[in-house]
Amino acid sequence: MARGATKKKFVYFFGGGHAEGNGRMKDLLGGKGAGLAEMTNIGLPVPAGFTITTEVCDIHYKSGRKYPSGLREEVEKNLERLEKLVGKTLGDPADPLLVSVRSGASRSMPGMMETILNLGLNDRSVEGLAKRTSNRRFVLDAYRRFITMYGATAMGVAREKFEEEFGEVKERFTRARLNVRSNRVVDTDVNEQEMAEVIRRYKLVYRKNTGEDFPQDPATQLWGAIGAVVKSWMADKAMTYRRVEKITGLLGTAVNIVQMVFGNMGKDSGTGVCFTRDPNSGKNTFYGDVLMNAQGEDVVAGIRTPIHLGDLKKKMPVIYRQLVGVREKLERHYRDMQDIEFTVEEGKLYILQTRAGKRSPSASFQMASDMVKERLISKEDALLRIAPKDIEGLFYPVIDPGIPASELKEKFFSSGNPAVPGAAAGCVVLSAKDAEEWAARGKNVILVRKETNPEDVGGMHAAKGILTATGGKTSHAAVVARGWGKCCVVGCEDLVIDYGEKTVAVGRTVVREGDEITLNGSTGEVFRTALPLIKPEMPEAYKTVMKWADAARTLAVRTNVDTPYDAENAIRLGAEGIGLCRTEHMFFDTDERRLAIQKMIVADDVESRKKALAELLPFQKKDFIGIFRAMDGLPVTIRLLDPPLHEFVPHAEGEQKHLAQALGMSFHEVKRKIDRLHEANPMLGHRGCRLSITYPEILRMQVRAIMEAACECKKKGIRVFPEIMHPLVIDKKELDILASATRDVAEEVIKEQGVKVDFLVGTMIEVPRAALLADRIAVTAEFFSFGTNDLTQMTLGMSRDDAGRFLPDYVDEKKAGILKDDPFQSLDTEGVGLLIVDAIKKGRSTRKNLKIGICGEHGGDPATVEFCHLNGFDYVSCSPFRVPIARLAAAQAELKWPKRRK
Repeated sequence: MARGATKKKFVYFFGGGHAEGNGRMKDLLGGKGAGLAEMTNIGLPVPAGFTITTEVCDIHYKSGRKYPSGLREEVEKNLERLEKLVGKTLGDPADPLLVSVRSGASRSMPGMMETILNLGLNDRSVEGLAKRTSNRRFVLDAYRRFITMYGATAMGVAREKFEEEFGEVKERFTRARLNVRSNRVVDTDVNEQEMAEVIRRYKLVYRKNTGEDFPQDPATQLWGAIGAVVKSWMADKAMTYRRVEKITGLLGTAVNIVQMVFGNMGKDSGTGVCFTRDPNSGKNTFYGDVLMNAQGEDVVAGIRTPIHLGDLKKKMPVIYRQLVGVREKLERHYRDMQDIEFTVEEGKLYILQTRAGKRSPSASFQMASDMVKERLISKEDALLRIAPKDIEGLFYPVIDPGIPASELKEKFFSSGNPAVPGAAAGCVVLSAKDAEEWAARGKNVILVRKETNPEDVGGMHAAKGILTATGGKTSHAAVVARGWGKCCVVGCEDLVIDYGEKTVAVGRTVVREGDEITLNGSTGEVFRTALPLIKPEMPEAYKTVMKWADAARTLAVRTNVDTPYDAENAIRLGAEGIGLCRTEHMFFDTDERRLAIQKMIVADDVESRKKALAELLPFQKKDFIGIFRAMDGLPVTIRLLDPPLHEFVPHAEGEQKHLAQALGMSFHEVKRKIDRLHEANPMLGHRGCRLSITYPEILRMQVRAIMEAACECKKKGIRVFPEIMHPLVIDKKELDILASATRDVAEEVIKEQGVKVDFLVGTMIEVPRAALLADRIAVTAEFFSFGTNDLTQMTLGMSRDDAGRFLPDYVDEKKAGILKDDPFQSLDTEGVGLLIVDAIKKGRSTRKNLKIGICGEHGGDPATVEFCHLNGFDYVSCSPFRVPIARLAAAQAELKWPKRRK
């Protein structure tokens, strides 16, 4: 190291009312470490400790699984500082310091990485601590937990192997002593002698599965635990969670070494998780779960069913009042709802963690609205706090309220704690692996488990809903499901789950894997059938927040719809016009329409085609009238026929014979004409504007239908703004031909109708050549709409229908990791985006007021909406149910990048 250079700091201490870090250092200390430091600095009762930074994890994986130079010395120095502060030594046989070793990335990943508690216990210190506390049973319980966690996390011994031994001791000794049924024995019933037998068995399990004795040296334990936490960053469950949540760009996990406090020291001890507001409804009420005489992982793991936080007020009123004070202080400090972990050790309260709490979609809006009213946050803060998935979650179904109460009573199966509201129906599956496989085959599934653990995350994400036999509203299942807005019922204690037989029983009623059930995540009820579900009404808080979003954004949001019904629905969802109306979808509506388009396709000459098109014109006109009426006063972009003609005709022999009969033609003649439509690569074939070049009569019919509908609507007082769009254009001359024909027909209709209707003629930019020649094309086009679905396919040379075979490897950071995201879901800004930016610059260099939009499904992706905001788009367009997401994303983009236009 050069003289005068500052040595890199990898460890930050906190304790004694002062911390070296603070809450703004999440990227370096992780969320947990930054929270511990901040809470220490603001005077809360936090156990002392130190945090190893996320940079260590990053360096570890980049340097062949090696720690940076000097780390060991820093850890030893901070451990000595901790020992001096608390007056105890790690490994002291008389009065040992015990620590927890916990993970913590800068983004919350509940349950995805590892924790080890009670580190520092060994055969000698167990006896010393037992003597000091006069509670040998408590110490033995702590030791057996430590062996389990260290064995499973640091050494890879399956937890089930330990749990089997614990279960056998409870069955063989505890149940016999108490003389009760098997399912009546709980962990706290196991006495001191029985716990000693558990530990003896655990050590044998450890030796059998690792080939060595359980480590007695505290330093060996500590570095084994640190290694286990760092290793957990790249565990399958953690990587799956990051992939599902689209978490990228983090250095890794921090490692927090914290003085242990014990919630399992007797009746005056306990542990819990609480939320400063109700995470389901968003109401300003204190909410949470408490387990008396337990350690923290018991609450999160859901292996025992806790009491409600309100019951703590009766059991420990002083502690409850202190906790209320902590609640108020933390929410004022962080200006957000907090998820707080706490422990009570022999009547003394300790705060172990705080973080922004996961919440249901409706709660997100309620809290945002309420906190603005309370002047805790601004409207801008509220908008930036809402996530796209919060909006999606508001559209989750509920059980049809029209179902008779008698039917619900008849189908009732069981009930538990309602953890995440909404409803879900599907087939019962009993393993995460099966849930993923069944869901991949298109089945709706409900994952049913005794309790979930982080390894189940893939199946939990695939399932429509989650049901557990144990656990409370802050268990792993509840926290993860709430983050995804996924219906969840926990603590359904009547359930007897047999994984071997693949059954779920309540008394004599048995449900087998594959049977359908319905969960009511709002009441906790479970029904043994698939009940009909409906979409709920939007809460008032949603409407309030979305008004703020609309006032903040500068980017317009349109919708992609093809029918009057969808247009009306899109207006209710906040659409400001139609950015893509696909005229071909109208041809599929009825047999009569299908027959008319098929008659046109097999026609031998122009006159026959015109005659068939004349039959289609009234259908198209009627649909356009309905759409214009729904969009009264708003622009409507109508794309002329785009798909290749073979998509409109039947290819099965029986259907071709039926068509031949309907048209009065021979089967062989129909078959021959259909066979002639075959193309080796239809996506790049005779489609889009090429159809109008070859068959101008198609263009004339469609434009006439549009303009007649527009004129008729205007006569009735409906304001119409049609924008006629030509797809797949590659050249200015091509668009010149099409635009001239379009304007000729439009002016002809306007003259016939005697009504003046303003209209625009433009093009989709979906072929790279068109993007490159945008300055020439803009001479003719009055607007560009980027068709990013096809533009992405053609630019990347990937078929979105076939890329699923290899694209996951391109996106997976553990495999090739070539692309940041699926380019068909979120715009490839580095490649396709460059083409778009260049096309906009060129287009506006020719036509200064050129209107710019996007009409691929990317228009509903928040990252793409931000790209559009930054690059001078006038609007984005997406499917109706993504319109609110685009509205919010546009507001957030404006708040992040105010009036920044290129």
